[in-house]
Formats: sequence, structure tokens, C-alpha cells
Amino acid sequence: MLFAPGKRPTRAAILRFVSQQHAVALSHDPAEQKDGKFLVSQGGPASAAAGGLGTSEAVWLELLRDGLTYDVKGLAPGPAGKSPQIIHRFDFAEQPDEAGFEVIGITPGPHLSGGERSIPVLRGMLALARDLTQHFEDARAVFWQPSASAIGRRFFESIVTAWLEGGAFPALGLTAFEETAEGALQSVGLGFWIGQELRIEAPLSADKVAATRLGVRLVNQLVMVGGIDESERIVAPDGTRLVMQASRNSQFIRVRRE
Repeated sequence: MLFAPGKRPTRAAILRFVSQQHAVALSHDPAEQKDGKFLVSQGGPASAAAGGLGTSEAVWLELLRDGLTYDVKGLAPGPAGKSPQIIHRFDFAEQPDEAGFEVIGITPGPHLSGGERSIPVLRGMLALARDLTQHFEDARAVFWQPSASAIGRRFFESIVTAWLEGGAFPALGLTAFEETAEGALQSVGLGFWIGQELRIEAPLSADKVAATRLGVRLVNQLVMVGGIDESERIVAPDGTRLVMQASRNSQFIRVRRE
């Protein structure tokens, strides 16, 4: 999550957030106060400063959402997370220098090792990010690493809430689209979800707006079914008959006119 400079939440702010939530609970606080000092499991003792942790120590909490645990890392006054390299932007026009944001990260907890990419775990993590975005007004955007996308806070809240409530998968944000050297339109980040990227081949991709709309529809379908192994015939919204086929190496799903 990307925050305005100096506005990154503290440990205490996250605890206040948890106290106001019905779906989120504190599952582990690595800081323990003993004899006027805080002991941090990822660093050792640090002197208490204005009721908080020393700035040289990592500050984090483990939160419970939908019965699953997630680590919220990079809290103030400890060091922030590493600034991401933004390639795609959705409802987010800001282009500050590298030091223009302060970053906190949300990751599946160690108890979820091996299942980090399962849909329930990812839905829970995105739900927690949505909850935090709604609570902290200084959150500017959410960065989604698999598509290298910065998603503006309002757009992120909207698309994730719609998905959580049974709507379409947030294809524009949790995936992105790029034009290849051959003129195809190819997804970025879909492989994180299903192990395959979508590739709409030329000349079907000539109209980039129409091809993107088609891509969004197909991404939603593919996330629901988990990818394809062979070929399928489909009909585009304009009635065009299409063939959707896995590439020989199964890394891509190619879409072309029948």
C-alpha cells in the first residue's frame, strides 16, 4: 500500500483499525513491553520512544481476516517497505520520485506457506487491503506486484468490493495488458492466478479498445475455470467466432478468429 509522505500508519493506528472492524482481528503482536522496553521478534530490544518502537526496528503485526493470517509490515516508526517499480496505472496519475511514497506491505502469514496463491488466501488478502484502504484516508494507491500495477484507492475499493460480493474478477488492476512486438495484446499478471497469460492475436487485436474489453471478459472466465489445456470455441460480444487455444508450452492462451 502506498501512503503519502509521513502518513504511513503506526502499530497503534493498526490496532485502532482492528478494534473498529468486525471481520479483522489481531492474531499476533511481536512487540512485548517489559521494563519500559519493547522486544521485537525480528530484531531484538529497542528503547521505547513516545510509546512506540525504535525507528531502527521492523514494526509489524499479524492480522486475521476470513480465518486466515496476514502480516502487515513496514509500519511507522520502523523502516518502510521498498518502493515498487510502477509500470501500469489504473485511476492513478501521480508520478512522484522514488521517495515520494511510504510503503507498507501485506503478505500471507507463514502458517499459509504453500497455499499463498490459492484463491481463498488471495481474496482474504485483497479484502484486508480493501479494509485498510477504506480506513486510512492517506492511502494513495495499492500496488499489485504480479502486474506491476498501481491502483488508485477509490478504484481499488470499487473493483475489489464488487469481486468479493460476487461480481467480475478485477482484470484491470490485478492484471494488465501490453502490446507485443507482433501487434498482439498480451496480459500481464494473469499467470500469477492460473499459470498462463492471455494473448489476443493480430488482426483480432488491431482495435486495442475492443481487444482489451474482450481480454477483460476472458480473464474473468479463465480465473473462474483455472486456465485451459486444449482449445475452446467461443463467441465474442460482437458475434465473432473465436478459438481460444493453449500454446504448445502451455504458457499462453492464444485467441484468434476461427
